[in-house]
Order: sequence, then C-alpha cells, then structure tokens
Amino acid sequence: MSTGTALATDPHVVSCTLAPRFEAVRTAREFARSTLQGWGLGELFDDVSLVASELVTNALRHALGAVEPARLPAQPGPHQAPDAMLPIRISLVHRAPQVVCAVSDPSSTGPVAREADFVAESGRGLHLVDSFSRSWGWHPLAGAGKVVWALFEAAPATCPDNPVLHRRSA
Repeated sequence: MSTGTALATDPHVVSCTLAPRFEAVRTAREFARSTLQGWGLGELFDDVSLVASELVTNALRHALGAVEPARLPAQPGPHQAPDAMLPIRISLVHRAPQVVCAVSDPSSTGPVAREADFVAESGRGLHLVDSFSRSWGWHPLAGAGKVVWALFEAAPATCPDNPVLHRRSA
C-alpha cells in the first residue's frame, strides 16, 4: 500500500510525498478528500480528486521514465539519473476563494496536451484537467523537476465574501 507523508506548517498549505507506486493515485485522492473536508470544502472533492488522479498518473507514467514505478530501486542504478529518485509530491493550497492542486515530479519536461483521440485508451488526461479546473499550467523547479498545477474556485456559498465567482464553462 502506498503511504504518504503529509506536511503542514501553514494549515492552508499542505503537502504529501507519494511513493513511486501506482497506489499513489489512491493516496492522492485520500489526501485530497481529508484536506478538503478539513477546510470545509468537501464540495470540491470530485473535481480536485479527478485532476489530482490525472496529474499523479502523468507523473508516474512520464516523469519516472520507462521503469515500472512498483519496481523502482531504493537507490538509482548506474544507468539511472539521480533525479529519477526525487519524490512525487501533491500539494493543496487554499487561499479563499481558490484552491490550487499542484503535483511536483522529477522530470523537467513539461506536459503536452495531445489532440483528443476518443478511441485511444490514454491521452485525454490534460483535457480532463483543463475541463475540471478553472486553469492549469506548469513551471520548472530550480535544479530539476517541475510542478504541474490546477486552480479551482470554491462555490459562492462557501466564500460569501467574494461576490464574483464563476466556474469556467466547458
């Protein structure tokens, strides 16, 4: 079972380091559920969970290379780049009325949305991220790696102090 380590110095900025295993997707969803419920934003769970699942899956598939995540060694081998052992981390940031879901991984190569092929088994993940979040993007990290983020708006009932909240229509 994939377990994560949650970090919290600011109660509105929480991170969880994910094991490089396919079970990390489930751990990311559980982390999102408990964090959003703790913030009183449970209504965002479906959208955030779907996006978190896609971003973590992309990190596992693309950032860790051709090595099957469940079989990664504890230390990099002679033909494996040391940065391939950097962790995958999911972070949630709540700054009312917005929530950001960010996934960092060891690859410096940015995500590329492919043309949607509705017959293919994969390749639609970033289209889902785009559809279920207000906006998304990515940034390289200093040294190695990148962070891919998605922005969500809380429901107006959750943030009455902001009269102009609109979910982007598809």
